[in-house]
Formats: sequence, structure tokens, C-alpha cells
Amino acid sequence: MARFERRRWNSGEGGVTRRDRKPCDYSAYIPDHLAGRRFLIEGDVTADVADAEAALIRFNETAVALANTEALARLLLRAEAVASSRIEGLEVGGRRLLRAVAERQSGEVVSDVTAAEVLGNIEAMEWAIRMISDGQEITVDVIRETHRRLLEGTRFEEYGGHLRTEQNWIGGSSFNPCSAAFVPPPPEMVDDLLVDLCNFCNDDSLPPVAQAAIAHAQFETIHPFVDGNGRTGRALLHLILRRRGTAPRILPPVSLVLATWSADYIARLDGTRYEGDVDSEESRAGINQWIGLFAAACQKAVADARNFEAHVNEIQQTWRSRLGAVRRGSAVDLLIDALPALPVLTVNTGAELIQRSFPAANLAIDRLVDAEILSPIKSGRRNRAFEARELIDAFTALERQLASPSGNTRASAPIRRVPYRRTPAK
Repeated sequence: MARFERRRWNSGEGGVTRRDRKPCDYSAYIPDHLAGRRFLIEGDVTADVADAEAALIRFNETAVALANTEALARLLLRAEAVASSRIEGLEVGGRRLLRAVAERQSGEVVSDVTAAEVLGNIEAMEWAIRMISDGQEITVDVIRETHRRLLEGTRFEEYGGHLRTEQNWIGGSSFNPCSAAFVPPPPEMVDDLLVDLCNFCNDDSLPPVAQAAIAHAQFETIHPFVDGNGRTGRALLHLILRRRGTAPRILPPVSLVLATWSADYIARLDGTRYEGDVDSEESRAGINQWIGLFAAACQKAVADARNFEAHVNEIQQTWRSRLGAVRRGSAVDLLIDALPALPVLTVNTGAELIQRSFPAANLAIDRLVDAEILSPIKSGRRNRAFEARELIDAFTALERQLASPSGNTRASAPIRRVPYRRTPAK
């Protein structure tokens, strides 16, 4: 039975006010286990879940407008990781991030600290989805390693992959949980709750979208790490969808939608934290409202990803018209297909991307520069780098579009911080 457990906070640490050091009482929330639990999903929510799953499956099966589907997958994965980071307050635009990618791939030290941290999020997501193919189990070790990679190279690196051993809390004072908005379970319960969560994640009884939503809510309730819980919990969403075969190739940027619906996102997660009987009306209503919101976010993410795919395809067709005759299978042809995966690149990274020699890639890039498809930029100290501005502008437009409640920045402005739209040169 889910409950709030009263506990006593005693702090003798210095460096804070007398009020902060005073002992006080707080209530830690202890959720019910998930494995083996029966969930009653209401009819309209069941329909929303079915629609969301159908949209995800169709998108993964039919995303063929791009000659290189892997390029679309990598670009949308990047968008998802950027959005998940932004929810946690890490602000970085697509252009900054992609230039940091070019620096890292050239062997340079990434000078942009925020971009470097977001790159860590992308790499952690890439590692996690490689680990979980169709049907493979999600384990506590996988979750811990995902978290370790998320925090690698950040100021919280020492906590990466380690379950917390102290009480944490959300909101209120920085020094005690007494005025917190929410206090997760005590640290001694974290390991057991995570094992139960993984057992739930590996059970195929529920529809995948409903399972992913419930697992994410439980993970955020457990809050098993000192930092990085939100990003790890959103990575878990995609691990479940991948494991169940619902989104095996392409992950739509659901976090971009949740970041726009942040007030509802937080409120619906809070609504899953009932007190008392697991079959109570409060429990059922909270779970159903959250599942419904997540299903709607999946559908919107797929719709916008489809529009983005079509836009990228139009850009590539424009490039081919601009270039004239392009021999099929040539370095130029391969670069046009592959650029969505890496819109900022050097000759070395371009050669590696298309599996051609340095001279061949160099000649192809020169031709793309002459056609104003690529533009030279400064990247690091040693390497020439180039960017596909039209792709980066499309990436920025996707972020802005998903930050607008109407999905159209001309109808309603973004309601959260987003990259500025680049002003075309006159």
C-alpha cells in the first residue's frame, strides 16, 4: 500500500542558518511495487495508447523518404537528447552542439562546457539503445551504466552509476527536505524498488506505450540517483519502446513535446503518487491521466518527425537540382544522403561517414561548397570544418515548432527557451 512515511531530519552541518540546522519532520513517499500489479486502463486512454503505438510502428516501418534512414534516426536521437537535457536546464542550440561534435570528432577538446555535457547525454542514449534490442532485458546494471555515461565529464561525475545512499528531495530548501515539494523513498528502499521496476519493464503484459509511461513515472518517483534522474528516466522510456519493438529504429523526440507541456508533465507525474489502496479511484485516475498525456506526446512527436523527414527530403532534392548530374554511389551522392546524420563535419569525419578515401571526400566537399550546400566554418585549432546550414536551420525550426503549443510558431510563439531562428544573409 502506497504511503507517506514520517521521518525526522537531524542536521548538525555548519554553513547554513540556524533555521536550516534545526531538526524537523518530513514525509517520504513509498510507492507500491509494479511487478505483477493489475492496471485498469480506461477505454479512451486505451484508444489513445493504441493510436500512439500504431503511429510509432508505422513511422519506424515507413520512414523511407530519406535514402539513408540511419541519418534521420541519428538526427532525431540528437533532438531527443537535446530536449531531455533542456528540461534539466542545459540550454544549447543545434548549431553550437553540432560544432562541438565536429571538435570532438577531430580530436579537439570541446571548449563549450554545456555542449560537452549534452554530447554526453547523446552518447549515453546511443549506448543504451544499442544495448537493448528487441526482447533483451532491462536490468539495474543497464540503468546504472546509462546514468554513469550521462554524468561522465560533468561536475557530478563521481555520482555516475551509483545509487544514492542519502535522502534526496525536490523543491524547498537546499539544506533539508522539510519544505520540499516531494521527498522520494528513503535510500535503503531504492535497490529493491529498482529491481521491481526492472521486473515490470521486462514483462510484456501491458501495451508498450502504457508500460513505458508507468515505468517512467515510477522511476521519477524512486529518484534513485543524486543527479540526472530526469534524463535517465526519459532514456528508460525509449529503452522500453525499443525492447518491445515499437520503436526499433527511430526514436521520435518525445522529450521535445514534454518540455513544451512541462506544467502538465510535472502535474501528471505528481498525480500518479496516490496514497492508500492500489485499486483506489485516486490511483486509477492518476495513472490513466499520465498515460493519456504520454500517449498524446508520442503522437505529436511522430507527426512532427514525419514533417521534419519530409522537409529534410525536400532539402536534399533541392541540393541535387543545384548540383546537376550526380553519379549514383559517388562520394557526392553518399554525402548528400549522409549529411542529416552529421550536418557539421570535417574532411576526415566526412570520409569516415561515407567510407571513402580522404581525397575523394575532400573533392566531394569542395563540390558541395561550390554549390553553397556546405559552408566553411572555424572548428578547433587544426581542422577545416563545414556546415550544412539549411539542415541546421531545419533542425532549429523543429525545436521551435515543438516548443509552440499550436505546433506553428507563426500562430503561437514558443513557450520555453529555444534557439533563435537564423536571419538569412542579405
